[in-house]
Amino acid sequence: MRIKYFVLLFIVALAALSSCKNNDNFFVPAVTIDITVVNASANTLNFYLNGTRQNNSSSIFPAGSVTHLAVPAGAQNYQFKIAGSADVLFSVPLTLTKKIANSLYICGETADKAFNTVDTLLTDTVPFAAVRFVHAAPDAGSLNVFVGDTVNFKNRTFKSSTVFLPVGSGQKRVRIFQTGSATAKVDTIITMQPRRTYTLFAKGLLNGKGVSVFDVGIVLNL
Repeated sequence: MRIKYFVLLFIVALAALSSCKNNDNFFVPAVTIDITVVNASANTLNFYLNGTRQNNSSSIFPAGSVTHLAVPAGAQNYQFKIAGSADVLFSVPLTLTKKIANSLYICGETADKAFNTVDTLLTDTVPFAAVRFVHAAPDAGSLNVFVGDTVNFKNRTFKSSTVFLPVGSGQKRVRIFQTGSATAKVDTIITMQPRRTYTLFAKGLLNGKGVSVFDVGIVLNL
């Protein structure tokens, strides 16, 4: 009887092993995407995915961001709430399938003031930095942006994003003009480190005050 018992166990084990081998594709790993959420609005926000908060360490303050979150690919419902509120401010349904970096910009209190970009990052920038510009200022019209003496982005419209370009590291004068104007709306100095990738984004309103003032924000992408 004891021998029959061990033979039976051996047969069961073989059957289980065979079943596993024939179902190698049954347990398919979940596909995720990399997403950065940039708050170009005047509100302090929390970010939810299908009802679950994603920015768990801190709320996203105006001009702030939460970078490189891994979220499921495919159709998802991205929700935003003002910090301290239980009510959904608005939802952004997106289908993101690329296995590369994405950014979602929040520029106001309604879904039409949100947009996403696909971020094709430059990695071979030694000894330079890399920079791009994203227009996230709803009422600013077309913009011209100058970074130092070598990089410029012309006629950028709301919700548009440039490619990343190499730029010398160190302190860089960043100026933003409305297209056709010789008066800078923003004129500031930003320090850029070598081997780093940055996004400059216009935010706020032309006649905004406080946190809603027109200005430039910066995201460290890489």
